Amino acid sequence: MRRRTPPPPSPLPQRDGIDAVRVRLPAHGPWSTVREHLAERLSGAGAGVVDGMFDAGLFVGADGRPVPADAPYVPGMCVWFHRELPAEVPVPFPLEVVHRDEHIVVVDKPHFLATTPRGGHVTQTALARLRRELGIPALGAAHRLDRLTAGLVLFTVRPGERGAYQGLFAARRVHKEYEAVAPYDPALALPRTVRSRILKERGVLAAREVDGEPNAVTRVELLDRRPNGLGRYRLVPGTGQTHQLRVHMNALGVPILGDPLYPVVAAPVPAGDFRRPLQLLARELAFTDPVTGREHRFRSGRSLGAWTAYQDWAGPADGDAGA
Repeated sequence: MRRRTPPPPSPLPQRDGIDAVRVRLPAHGPWSTVREHLAERLSGAGAGVVDGMFDAGLFVGADGRPVPADAPYVPGMCVWFHRELPAEVPVPFPLEVVHRDEHIVVVDKPHFLATTPRGGHVTQTALARLRRELGIPALGAAHRLDRLTAGLVLFTVRPGERGAYQGLFAARRVHKEYEAVAPYDPALALPRTVRSRILKERGVLAAREVDGEPNAVTRVELLDRRPNGLGRYRLVPGTGQTHQLRVHMNALGVPILGDPLYPVVAAPVPAGDFRRPLQLLARELAFTDPVTGREHRFRSGRSLGAWTAYQDWAGPADGDAGA
């Protein structure tokens, strides 16, 4: 099997923990200059933006020098630049480091903080923040946790080892336990293992269960219940489908508190609205280190607000603000 040649290193340093964008010119095409290709490829940036970036020397080659607009098109050539970062409201919650060694960093992520840059969440992500705070530019995520879910996330220090840790998750050799707060239903027999087929379509916010061979398995246990009608649950996923735990809890008739997608898709909240976080927490992460052979077991120190202080979590009812 032919081994892929690794991409050349970026001549540009990270900006706010974000890598420069690398564009590799296609092997074939009608372009005679680098500018012609980039103007077509980045047409969504708006008229004149690409020319302005060339004038400012923002496109650079492998040597770090600005690429002139009239530079001849060379198939396979790489060009780097920093994209304009979106304005983001800072997520005002701490990102706790649970473990750090020369191979991995394990953090306890707060609600509302995305794991890796995506869409409108770029610098306000766990990866970008850790790169800045820990001074580890090469840090990479071994897996992802939903932005609305809090808890344990594993990052890798050395790019060459990232694949080994990602392979643990792909092969389901990582034991994961979650906690959730949801309504208590005395008629719901627990513990039980939920199996279903979940479909997540591109461009559709919510996933759904469909007929067919199960691709999602979750063990659901009741840990405790309160007189106010709430239950605290342990969720142990056997698979890793998108929104799997949220879909399965909703299917059982006990949707997780604070879920904006299940059972119904709620209207988007304004940027900076950090009220009523989803009551889902990645509580435990355990695995055998593929590099050192060491047995790891990490546990989140966070608590779910709807369980520890329901009124504080719920806050005023919609429409009661300022009353």
